[in-house]
Amino acid sequence: QVQLVESGGGLVQAGGYLRLSCAASGNIFSIGAWGWYRQAPGKQREWVATIRSGVGATYTDSVKDRFTISRDNAENTVYLQMNSLKPEDTAVYICYAHHRWIGSDYWGQGTQVTVSE
Repeated sequence: QVQLVESGGGLVQAGGYLRLSCAASGNIFSIGAWGWYRQAPGKQREWVATIRSGVGATYTDSVKDRFTISRDNAENTVYLQMNSLKPEDTAVYICYAHHRWIGSDYWGQGTQVTVSE
């Protein structure tokens, strides 16, 4: 099992920035990929970014060149640096971890990001 706890969300004006953190504990060595989804009110959950060891990072088109996902292996923490935020980025951001062998995903509880005009 892997436990994920997000932090760093909040209220920011358009054009501002936030850095989200996802602290992981448990069976970390089983994880092959880490990432973020987001869910806005009344909308389906949307994939945002993924980082894979030895492969690198991928992003959904709407956040490319604005968001950066990274991982601190020593701290077992995944980050999402979000710059040039837009109101349409408002959502609950949810961290996930993908088990490299059995294909299961672990999820955090989410952290709210609100971007005002």
